[in-house]
Amino acid sequence: MPRSSIARVICSAIIVLGVFGRRAAAQDQCNLAKDLVVQALERIKTGTNDEVGDGLQLLKHATEVCINSGDAWYYRFLFEKKLGQAPKADYSMKKAKMFGSEAMDQVADPFQLAANPGTLGAASGPVHEKWALVVGISKFHDKGLGRLNFAGKDAEDFAALLVDPAVGRFDPANVHSLVEGEVTTRQLKQELNWLARSASDPNDLVVIFLSSHGTPRNKDTAEVNYIATSDTEVEPEDNLFATALPMVQVSDIVRTRIKAQRTVILLDTCHSGAAAGPSQGHAASLVSDSSASIAVLDRIRQGVGRAIVTSSSPDEKSYEGQPYSNGYFTHFLLEALRRNGGHDSIEQIYASLKQNVSKAAGSIQRKQTPVFSHSERGAEIVIGAPPSGGQ
Repeated sequence: MPRSSIARVICSAIIVLGVFGRRAAAQDQCNLAKDLVVQALERIKTGTNDEVGDGLQLLKHATEVCINSGDAWYYRFLFEKKLGQAPKADYSMKKAKMFGSEAMDQVADPFQLAANPGTLGAASGPVHEKWALVVGISKFHDKGLGRLNFAGKDAEDFAALLVDPAVGRFDPANVHSLVEGEVTTRQLKQELNWLARSASDPNDLVVIFLSSHGTPRNKDTAEVNYIATSDTEVEPEDNLFATALPMVQVSDIVRTRIKAQRTVILLDTCHSGAAAGPSQGHAASLVSDSSASIAVLDRIRQGVGRAIVTSSSPDEKSYEGQPYSNGYFTHFLLEALRRNGGHDSIEQIYASLKQNVSKAAGSIQRKQTPVFSHSERGAEIVIGAPPSGGQ
């Protein structure tokens, strides 16, 4: 091959590598922007100007590092509008429309509580309809996440209990289960949207059961902000946060879109493999699985009739396996629900869970303490309450 031809080939290769390099760098920046959007939304608990102002600074940074992030522009619009910055908000909305935004299409609004104490009041009548989303993710494409031994089985057993006419009393058509082992972020978001559309009556009851890895934001904090799904990538770190499901999306659907004023979340996002010790498949890059942070619990309980029970405190792990055929949390959750035919309140369920899970973990020289958080207002939540169906 003539030298001139070789030179042209080399130049073409350099150009191609340069293009791919720039694209990869741009993608890393947009992954960072997604994480900044999540951090901004996490700032919003009660919607004070200080919370909104802090969040807006993060959103401005997100639109700087990834100018075509439609979601960042859309949330920037909402935050600027909340602060009375109308001209800036109009500009941000134009950008959101230009680039397209999934959050905008869903009319997401972190400042609007679906079960607002000031407008709806607490549901006090019988349960109208009951809806449930049950998710257990045990298989992950990324080998760094390994495999969870009982997450899928935990979800399958819990779903079976919900449709048991002697315990859960849920209409099988109203229980969506993702228990086959592989669940993508897209699938999980679609199911959460189904739940938000379905539970439209204040007197409805909603149950969300979710079991998977819980990922920390970085190596320096113990906060849980993401749930690992089957297509989550653990490396590089920006990909981890771009491909996992932000916990803030779950909390925002509960806060702003589910009108049912009896809603309980059962969250098992911290696993250590077998009871004898950590799983060999545990992701080294994650440092450790994490349970829900106090900030996450506080955010979800805003409004009326919200309750969340997590399998362990933020600085603990959750155990699974011997002597049970489930995770410890799920085993005693099923046991507590069956004890009184599903008629115990969520407070009574939690009291039983806390005692029995802690005792079981202590028997193997481990510590695991379930955590409970709930709204200040709301009717009693009884998972096995029979639905009236509007009658």
